[in-house]
Amino acid sequence: MSWVWLGIAGVLEIAWAVGLKHPDAMTRPFIAGAISAGAIASLVFLWLAVKTIPLGTAYTIWGGIGTLGTVALGILLYGESTSPARLAFVGLILIGIVGLYWVTE
Repeated sequence: MSWVWLGIAGVLEIAWAVGLKHPDAMTRPFIAGAISAGAIASLVFLWLAVKTIPLGTAYTIWGGIGTLGTVALGILLYGESTSPARLAFVGLILIGIVGLYWVTE
């Protein structure tokens, strides 16, 4: 179940990070509250995951999921760069996430 918690934590991290790009992210209370709630919920699910997954592994995978999702949504929603170098380095992050998952007992 810990891997499920970690996945949820990663998705919530994507949500709040992308929310920061909203033009009214910190000036409208509802939006700011939603972003803050997403960040807190993400940390709660990460906390649940680290009960059985090694801390370094869980934290790295959580951050990687957030990074990959945020980059993907930045490209899809905001037209951010898809340069080969950028995508190659994002690919390295993906390789790191998959590698850590495979080697974690």
